[in-house]
Amino acid sequence: MRLSQARLFPLILLSTLAGLTFWLEHMVRDEYVHPSLRRHDPDYVVEQFTISNYTAEQGTLESTLSARKMLHYPDDDSSDLLQPRLVQTKPDHPRMTLTADRGALSQDGADTFLYDNVHMHREPAPELAEMHLTTSVLHIVRDRSIIRTDQDVEMREETRQMTGRGMEYHSETEQLFLRENVRGTFAPKKAR
Repeated sequence: MRLSQARLFPLILLSTLAGLTFWLEHMVRDEYVHPSLRRHDPDYVVEQFTISNYTAEQGTLESTLSARKMLHYPDDDSSDLLQPRLVQTKPDHPRMTLTADRGALSQDGADTFLYDNVHMHREPAPELAEMHLTTSVLHIVRDRSIIRTDQDVEMREETRQMTGRGMEYHSETEQLFLRENVRGTFAPKKAR
């Protein structure tokens, strides 16, 4: 009987050590995450934030994103914006200004999100009327020159007004697509 206990003792000791090793590794891995990565606290704040994008070919100003304040979060590499303002000044396109109460930038900066009291203003051009658009959320995909939302939208131009739910605006072609529940009022242009 004593012999079987003697053989069993190293096996129990080895199993206990293996279990403690796995437990210790799990505890150390969870505890060694840097504290700034465990909480969603900003690691830096920029007052009067501004970033400009230029065309690769000519080096002309294409857009400027500014905000009263930008907060960067290291846990997910995201950035929040307070009172953002995006101005697109692409050559051969009418100037467009987008404003909101708050916004966010994607990790790589390719996507901009605007939230609350979102307003888009396109200045008039020879073939295009001045346009105002309001909604609660906009997603700007910079590389594809697309602005979209799945929320309610109201669009106003000189002689027409349209509402709908869901919108996609292609700034390269100046095309606006409303998705659902579209209603509009069209009036004849006033004689000048």
